[in-house]
Amino acid sequence: MANWEEIVVSPTTTLDDVISKINNSGLQIAIVLDDEGILLGILTDGNIRRAILAKKTFQVPVSEIMNHNPTTVTASMSRDQMLAIMRKYVFHHLPIVDENKMVVGLVTLDELIGSIERPNWVVLMAGGQGKRLLPLTENCPKPLLNVRGKPILESIIESFVEQGFKHIFLSVNYKAEMIKNHFGKGDRWGVKVEYLHENTALGTAGSLSLFPEKPNDTIIVMNGDLITHTNFDNLLQFHHVQKAAATMAVREYDLQVPFGVVQLDGSIIQGIEEKPLQQFYVNAGIYALSPNVLDYIPEKNFFDMTTLFEKLIAEGEKTVAYPLHENWLDIGRLEEFEQARKG
Repeated sequence: MANWEEIVVSPTTTLDDVISKINNSGLQIAIVLDDEGILLGILTDGNIRRAILAKKTFQVPVSEIMNHNPTTVTASMSRDQMLAIMRKYVFHHLPIVDENKMVVGLVTLDELIGSIERPNWVVLMAGGQGKRLLPLTENCPKPLLNVRGKPILESIIESFVEQGFKHIFLSVNYKAEMIKNHFGKGDRWGVKVEYLHENTALGTAGSLSLFPEKPNDTIIVMNGDLITHTNFDNLLQFHHVQKAAATMAVREYDLQVPFGVVQLDGSIIQGIEEKPLQQFYVNAGIYALSPNVLDYIPEKNFFDMTTLFEKLIAEGEKTVAYPLHENWLDIGRLEEFEQARKG
């Protein structure tokens, strides 16, 4: 049974503190108790993402954003009963309570069914020329550049392997043979690696038209030059709960205007805001796509992921944003590469 005591928080715990506790525990859930040990609610990854999208500050108490009526089980329930509830509602954790609503344990999906091998295909975009990283990429494709003792793409693959993903496609073009020679069929990492070879550049979505067949499950697509501690199962859960056709991971980006911004009504000055901070959500280069989305991608033509989302929106398909709060670094320029190397 999971060591649930380490994820107990009070209702006044701040969002910032609870994120740290959840990340350190690895359980992806926090249990909110009162002083008597009575269950008040739970805080999951989904609650956190919705709070971020709602522009809640990281100092908000968990009582404002938690699930106040979580599903629970009792210790007298069989493993099959617990598993049936988890599968019905797509839960990965269930607090175990006694007759007084006092928490006595936490059961996880991994405990009930063992280590999970996920059926979802993962596509890593590794075909770019990395021109902004010249001269480093003159003789080496960007995904094979070493960061902290190993190629960027190898670290990404190891992260997916640790989370149970066993079928990985590498979309390759520039210096493709170097990437193929390094990863082969994936035996060294205990995964199946296949290649989507772009004879000409197909953009960040076009290579998905090269699949040998249509997958049965949601696909994860990620740029092959990212360093992140994203929990990809949380992304899949969010995508499923939202009933989305396509989900885009987004990051908050702050832009400090270096001047006083003058607010006008015609020629009349209404006010002056000195060096305002503007906040935006930007594309983080990680996506979850339902299989039917592949029908919108033209075969063997240049097609970017942003174009795909625009097309889905125009066709009335549901597209949603998944806000990242985990560490994330896009190694697109020399400055970011040096930052990644220094850790």
